[in-house]
Amino acid sequence: MQMAIPQTIPAPRPVIGIPTQTLQSLGGVSAAIPPSWVMSQRYIVTLEAAGALPWMVPLVDDTTIRGIYEQLDGVFLPGGADIDPVSYGTDPHPLCDRTDRERDRVEMLLARWAIADHKPVLGVCRGMQIINVAAGGSLFQDLAEQRPKSIKHDYFPYGGAAHTRDYLAHEVQIADGSRIASVFGAGALPVNSMHHQGVKELGEGLTATAHATDGLIEALEGNETSYLVAVQWHPEALTDGDVRARRLFHEFAAAARDYRNVPMSSGSFRRNRGTRAPSAG
Repeated sequence: MQMAIPQTIPAPRPVIGIPTQTLQSLGGVSAAIPPSWVMSQRYIVTLEAAGALPWMVPLVDDTTIRGIYEQLDGVFLPGGADIDPVSYGTDPHPLCDRTDRERDRVEMLLARWAIADHKPVLGVCRGMQIINVAAGGSLFQDLAEQRPKSIKHDYFPYGGAAHTRDYLAHEVQIADGSRIASVFGAGALPVNSMHHQGVKELGEGLTATAHATDGLIEALEGNETSYLVAVQWHPEALTDGDVRARRLFHEFAAAARDYRNVPMSSGSFRRNRGTRAPSAG
């Protein structure tokens, strides 16, 4: 009788949570459409291409969010609506745009839990701002109004002077020796720019690792060795033509894969999973 040889199967893909947003918070949505949670497909396909298994996270109660969080190997915080300034202890400015308080709540929970657990986190645009606020920082609610010497940052893909999402609007200076520099290189980097808010006071445990020419923080990282990275631009819109943008997502997925495979103090892995297919015969 021939002995069956166990077959090695591919390692499980890291599960990355992507919070959704409330459709009605976007404006212009018919009242006939039921309340819905949505998110841009671009984030999903970019993370999938990087080897991750994307999990869209609904804006449900805290207990359910915690249950979902426990199944994640990493947290991705995407762009979107303005953050309610109540989150960082100030009153809304007249130029603060639409907000989504339920999304704020869920993303703050995920960011704080992940930072505390050293679970990999990547944020883009609003996602960088969420990380900063979750760490106790604050925001400019409108750069042009509250930071008069700012360059133009709001190159939105809609309105009278619409730009494409991959339009390289200005340069940022990336700090040498940073995790971001290992992906994009240190020094000047042209980026797209679709925001009118920005980091004001930096949150605890964070380091600014890129700045625009006007001094605005454009990237931040955690001070720990765990993966905590955020950028103010939208690298997911640049992956078609820039290998460095793709590398950012691949490195995040790799960090999430490493996280799930790190043994806990009990000797077991963070999640129970097999690595070999059962033998036959």
